[in-house]
Amino acid sequence: MKTITMPGPAKSKEILGLLACAFLMKFITRYLVLAVLVVSISSVAQDKPPATADQGASQTADLRENPSAAASENTGKAAEAKPAQASAESTEELTKAAQNPVASLISVPFQNNNNFGIGPYDRTQDVLYIQPVIPMVLNKNWNLITRIIQPVVYQPYPNATTGGEYGFGDMVPQFYFSPRNSGKVIWGAGPQLVIPTATNDILGAGKLSLGPALVVLTQPKPWSIGVIVNNVWSVAGSGSRPPVNQMLMQPFINYNMQKGWYLTTSPYITANWRASSGNTWVVPVGGGLGRITKLGSQPVNISAQFFGNAAHPPGTSSWSMRLQFVLLYPKAAK
Repeated sequence: MKTITMPGPAKSKEILGLLACAFLMKFITRYLVLAVLVVSISSVAQDKPPATADQGASQTADLRENPSAAASENTGKAAEAKPAQASAESTEELTKAAQNPVASLISVPFQNNNNFGIGPYDRTQDVLYIQPVIPMVLNKNWNLITRIIQPVVYQPYPNATTGGEYGFGDMVPQFYFSPRNSGKVIWGAGPQLVIPTATNDILGAGKLSLGPALVVLTQPKPWSIGVIVNNVWSVAGSGSRPPVNQMLMQPFINYNMQKGWYLTTSPYITANWRASSGNTWVVPVGGGLGRITKLGSQPVNISAQFFGNAAHPPGTSSWSMRLQFVLLYPKAAK
């Protein structure tokens, strides 16, 4: 007769963490899919069907018999066109603000990254970034844009077929000082911190790090083109953990189309300057599609991107998927 062994407290904690992670990712994925479906259905519902030949002929005859009706109809069409034009201009302005990292726009992004193919057993890491952005007017010339990035991480054990750690990663506060009137070239610069808030050693660096951060962009219609770059060095923390010297560069290119749709690419290119040769760079290549729209009265920014890593250290992820859902609050920032 076989003896059934109940899992110990450590194993039970791991199982609960995995279940919580799976539930959270399933909820987020369903929410994004439902959001996309709602947006697509509402877009189809708002588009008016074209008039048939019979309807067109009937309308032409009515206008010939009653010229005043033609003038009235033209006036009505002009009145209808004004709100539509205003709505298009509003969407365009919101799109420009949403694609500008230092805009005067309060937003709450939820960005989920699945990194596939880790280790010899092709494990999958999951990182959910919760990163509220709050702009503040300092004076008539300068804004301060604060972004707090809090990762929620599931890190699989790379050399095992099952198991991993789930919890919070290191918190990353960013502070950008940006001119209120930048002209055609928009920029912001300031300090970035990495605070060792990880709930497990393998979910963070265990070091307090800081360094400069810079964003530069331009937005000639219909493009938004720019780059975000930062580098941090460790200044304090556990003596048993290796020092940190790491760069992150995020070039972004958005091509905006009608009704809030856009093509996008915004890979996270990283360099660990303390790593050995061949282990320094992670260089993703790819892109995706997004849309800025409304769910009810709430403006949102929804996007999906896929990347293949042209360069990456051995045993790390070879490709990834990024799903993003952003709550936008343009009125609150004014």
